[in-house]
Amino acid sequence: MQRLLIISNRLPVSIEKKKKGLYFHQSAGGLATGLGSFYKSYNSLWIGWPGITWDKTSEEERKDIEAKLISKFNCYPVFLSQNHIEKYYYGFSNRTLWPLFHYFTQYVAHNKGFWETYNQVNQLFSEVICRIARNDDIIWIHDYHLMLLPSLVRQRLPDATIGFFHHIPFPSFEIFRLLPWRRELAEGLLGADVIGFHTNDYARHFLSSVRRLLGYEYSLGQIRAHDRIIRVDTFPMGIAYERFSEATQDHEAQKEVIKIRKRLLERKVILSVDRLDYTKGIPQRLEAFDTFLGKNLEYREKVIFILAAGPSRTQVEHYKFLKRQIDELVGRINGKYGTIGWTPIWYLYRLLPFQSLTALYSIADVCLVTPLRDGMNLIAKEYLATKTDGQGVLVLSEMAGAAKELGEAIIINPNNREQAVEALEQALTMPKKEQEGRNRVMQKRIQRYSVVRWAREFIDMLARTKELQKEMHGKILTYEMEMRLLSDYHKAKRRLLLLDYDGTLIPFFDRPEKARPAHEHLELLRNLAANPKNEVVLLSGRDKDTLEEWFRAISLSLVAEHGVWIKEKQWEMIEPLTNDWKEKIRPILELYMDRTPGSFIEEKEFSLVWHYRKTDSELSTMRVTELTDELINLTANLNLQILEGSKVVEVKNSGISKGRAALRWIAKEQWNFFLAIGDDRTDEDMFEVLPENAYSLKVGLTSSLAKFNLKSQGDVLALLQKLASGDAT
Repeated sequence: MQRLLIISNRLPVSIEKKKKGLYFHQSAGGLATGLGSFYKSYNSLWIGWPGITWDKTSEEERKDIEAKLISKFNCYPVFLSQNHIEKYYYGFSNRTLWPLFHYFTQYVAHNKGFWETYNQVNQLFSEVICRIARNDDIIWIHDYHLMLLPSLVRQRLPDATIGFFHHIPFPSFEIFRLLPWRRELAEGLLGADVIGFHTNDYARHFLSSVRRLLGYEYSLGQIRAHDRIIRVDTFPMGIAYERFSEATQDHEAQKEVIKIRKRLLERKVILSVDRLDYTKGIPQRLEAFDTFLGKNLEYREKVIFILAAGPSRTQVEHYKFLKRQIDELVGRINGKYGTIGWTPIWYLYRLLPFQSLTALYSIADVCLVTPLRDGMNLIAKEYLATKTDGQGVLVLSEMAGAAKELGEAIIINPNNREQAVEALEQALTMPKKEQEGRNRVMQKRIQRYSVVRWAREFIDMLARTKELQKEMHGKILTYEMEMRLLSDYHKAKRRLLLLDYDGTLIPFFDRPEKARPAHEHLELLRNLAANPKNEVVLLSGRDKDTLEEWFRAISLSLVAEHGVWIKEKQWEMIEPLTNDWKEKIRPILELYMDRTPGSFIEEKEFSLVWHYRKTDSELSTMRVTELTDELINLTANLNLQILEGSKVVEVKNSGISKGRAALRWIAKEQWNFFLAIGDDRTDEDMFEVLPENAYSLKVGLTSSLAKFNLKSQGDVLALLQKLASGDAT
């Protein structure tokens, strides 16, 4: 049976060393809680740090820990030193990535030592995974602590099935670019086959960063990079719904409810449950409650705000400051409004056991979930799941990922104190029928999309992506097919070679001086063209004068401007053409050039080309759509065609294409061997007119009319070199 390897910073089981020996207990944290129920029902192994450092254990104890974790908990430990924890976890993960990804840029530490240790720890995880992984395992890596890990594993296990899920927000490119190691992190994630996020916003930010930093294009959430298709998609994490909905019936939970209600009397309850973190907006929440009590005198002594804040990252300076700030706010508000017998805020600075937590959920009239920024926030979903009678009101920050799913809650901007106060007023006076109506809709939604469904959908997407990769790789020219091609080539008496230039023989360059063929390119083409059995045709979008200058010393046939000009012995037009239409089109292209920094216009004899390779990717995407729409309307009666190529929009006469030009040579004589190689959409016209027995090759792993794919220009040159060297022998 296929095995699932779950990899995260922490295991769901933590270990402490006490006087009586090693003590195993459940880990705190959203991921351990969320996935805890799922991984036990699957053939899985969870890999992560067990919470105890290398320095505090002996070799014998580590062997004992490993054996017990495997046998009792289906877990496998990655042992880290105290120095690793200080620099990788408290350092780079939580003093660099965490504040940056939550938009607290003023808290970010750009420390090279932190970064180097982060690298080391990701390497350690990689070594453990590669030591125990089997060929058919699914490797599912989680969260920002391990962003380099997908590529590290991919380097060692190139055919592995790897998924990555990012549980915190992914920032916009303008924020992500502040990080000195942004490229390394983006490349690290691209080692995965599927990269998952909680919301579409986060996925969009990641795709934008990948395109801007690394230059990889994407379409419909698919990135083509490193000879693979990588899927980026949205999977809003759910909860184990029944665990919370049934918890209120638990005897211990009911006893807890009775005990709390005795102290509350008949007062309304506003509940806030969080880790003590500056991203959660707890001070803003307290200040809003202060304003609420000052404005609504009738609620004094009739409402209690229960603030449960679990300790978090207590060694990080900003968390220590936050703890002091909250302590002072709670003390000030209680001192300001409290009376004998009534304390406005009950402050619980500790992690709550499950029964206590669900008891608080069940008695709370209002749940206040107002983070300043949050990846998902499962507290909101847990609260709703416990409301089996449909009563209770969720006030939710629009900055939480959960807000995308829970639109029936009262949605607020957590920085708007007046709006938060109004939300509390609305929540405390909302009719029970309205409460139930809102809650039932949200409950059905989160019940359907549980944590199990979330995990299964991610794993299903991984399986579909691997199948798609196999399909794409199935068209790659294999060694066996290459041998057949070479054999057919050498047996043939007359051969036609149709070769694109830019993007096929060399990378695409906007500037002609950079695109000039190197000596080795000229020698290769000269050797191929010198063979009397060969007819070599070079088809390009470049103008005839440039091609003439570059290749005049070689007996090649040439096609310029995608088929406008043809040269066998001398240049001639494929048909009589006019260019008087340029005066109507040029002003439109100039307008878009001026509006799109980095773009420029290339004027050929019978075409105009707008280049946008050096422009901002998102701006150019918008401009291309606008420009093509405008050009289509403008050229409707001008017998022109609009051609979108590799980072270009070209306007030229209708009916002109590489395919039409290629037909001139295809029909010229009885060829025994055909070979056509190209890399972009303009070459599809050439592939389309080839006879059935032709060898057609597309550079890059994209869909094409070509029969086979080659990974790169290097593969093209290697193949042509084999053809040329075979002739020489």
